Amino acid sequence: MVAAKPAPAESRPARGGTPSSASPKPGPAAPSGRFDAKFSTASRGLTNARTRIVGARTGLLADVIIATVRFFAAARVVAERIFGRAAAVVTPLGWVVFALIPLTLGFGYGLGWLELVVVGWACVALVIIAVIYLIGRSSVAIRLTLAHSRVVVGERAVGDIVVSNPGRTRTLGLTIEIPVGAGLADFAVPRIRAGADLTHQFVIPTAHRAVIEVGPVRTVRADPIGLVRRELVWSGSEHLFVHPRTIGIPSMSTGFIRDLEGNPTRDLSNNDVSFHALREYTAGDERRYIHWKSTARTGTYMVRQFEETRRSHLVIALSLASADYESEQEFEMAVSVAGSLGVRAIRDTRTVSVVASETTPEFAKQKVFAIRQLSTLTRTRLLDDLSGVQHSETALSITDVARVTGEQAAGVSVAFLLCGSGVTSQELRSAATKFPIGVEVVAVVCDPNSKPGLRRVAGLSVLTIGYLDDLQKSLSRSKAA
Repeated sequence: MVAAKPAPAESRPARGGTPSSASPKPGPAAPSGRFDAKFSTASRGLTNARTRIVGARTGLLADVIIATVRFFAAARVVAERIFGRAAAVVTPLGWVVFALIPLTLGFGYGLGWLELVVVGWACVALVIIAVIYLIGRSSVAIRLTLAHSRVVVGERAVGDIVVSNPGRTRTLGLTIEIPVGAGLADFAVPRIRAGADLTHQFVIPTAHRAVIEVGPVRTVRADPIGLVRRELVWSGSEHLFVHPRTIGIPSMSTGFIRDLEGNPTRDLSNNDVSFHALREYTAGDERRYIHWKSTARTGTYMVRQFEETRRSHLVIALSLASADYESEQEFEMAVSVAGSLGVRAIRDTRTVSVVASETTPEFAKQKVFAIRQLSTLTRTRLLDDLSGVQHSETALSITDVARVTGEQAAGVSVAFLLCGSGVTSQELRSAATKFPIGVEVVAVVCDPNSKPGLRRVAGLSVLTIGYLDDLQKSLSRSKAA
């Protein structure tokens, strides 16, 4: 036997089992100038897709796995892009035809059924024809314009489509579609020579008050069967405001207003411009209103007392509750009354507020007591807002509207409450009590089946109209009286 050679002195362990202080630390030496020896691998602490899949492995198998995953990820992106484009072009009928091709050809050749084979190849021919219709792109420019952006109910409204060909060759025939509200206008455009323009005019229905969105304009390329359909959008959308019909009201036909602009009222005030009388001085009176001549004559401080003058604040409250109206005609008449009164007040530069019921959400736990403030900056802005109001079953009734308006509006002189025949006299009297004392409340009831007239009860005037023109006549008679 050969005796084992003793280990070198520098590599022998000490008696305590620990390496000698002169011995070097075990482990591979770090390359000079690259990494410190304590970092064994650069993947330590790294979190990315590779480390989640293969961890810190760097061998050939790990590279193959990563390459495979990257290939399938890229293939999925390409497939999603292709499928997305195909889904945007192929119609439901087209997908049915695509599904029939392998089924009919497979079963036809497998079972020797000649009729299925014929159906399968016929579907292939239809698909080829449909693809041919999609080839090419028209180099045109399409512009949408509206002759008027605001019209009154029943007036003629038209839009113009201008198709230009800036190219050097004739364009192919196009089919243009224009969404008009809930409807759709479409027409065929013939071939256009190079540098030429073609203008097509279409009519927009304005039988009902609304805010109609016109556009965007899109061209449609489709096969005759309807297997494929490609749409290209060429312009943005335009909005057409169909205003409610309004009538002219004379400047003073709102004869219910007692405190006209700058005129004094019967309410007394300690500081205003309309002198009323003298009274004895009390603590808190302003010294500048002391009447010194009377003070010297009576030997007691006397101050001036005034009649209060205030700016007329007109409030027009429109109910949007469906229960307050018996028909659509009544609601449209109420909207027209709101527009007529509001436009006259704006034209007379009066302080006017036009409010409408707020709608409670369908799944709300409690009723929402709020009102919607309509714009009274200009008559156009007011009519624009009135074009979009619609009645709702969950909207506040006229009594609740009066309650919220009376709490929020300050300095109200006259309040017009607009509703239909669905509101009872008791409800109107209850609504009138929601306003402070001294406010003249006028209820305008739109009822085509009732005789127009005006009746007055304590703190409330009820004006019934059957047509919009009755508003002008009734207010004029009230002013004359």
